[in-house]
Amino acid sequence: MSVAPVALRLPLQWGEMDSYRHVNNAVYFRWFESARMEYFARLGWPEVERASGVGPILQSTQARFRAPLEWPDEIVVTARVRELAEDRFTMAYEVTSQRLGRLAAEGWGVIVAFDYRAGSKASLPPPVRTAILELEGESLTLSP
Repeated sequence: MSVAPVALRLPLQWGEMDSYRHVNNAVYFRWFESARMEYFARLGWPEVERASGVGPILQSTQARFRAPLEWPDEIVVTARVRELAEDRFTMAYEVTSQRLGRLAAEGWGVIVAFDYRAGSKASLPPPVRTAILELEGESLTLSP
């Protein structure tokens, strides 16, 4: 994956480990969420949502685990948009272990624009779409 617009550096917490002595699988989805929310902030989507009522909603998400993480460690979680459509986009995430020096997990999520006032799917607000295109540049796949 090329350089992602969002990269969060996080220390592993002892409490993220489970009885099998590695980070619990559910924790990865929290990390994906943290990177996703930082990405939305960079798009200015919270401000757009307050004005228009159109915000993001997570339609689906998944992960592929590559290596178990153990405390102590520091990770880098990245997020980027890989595919952009009229009303949705697909985000890709990576979790890299600094201790292991390798990819520990990767994930994907489909985010849909949702009009919270009308209670229905919506088109991506133009300022959000423009901001995604500016952040991602040439690495983005456009879909109908």
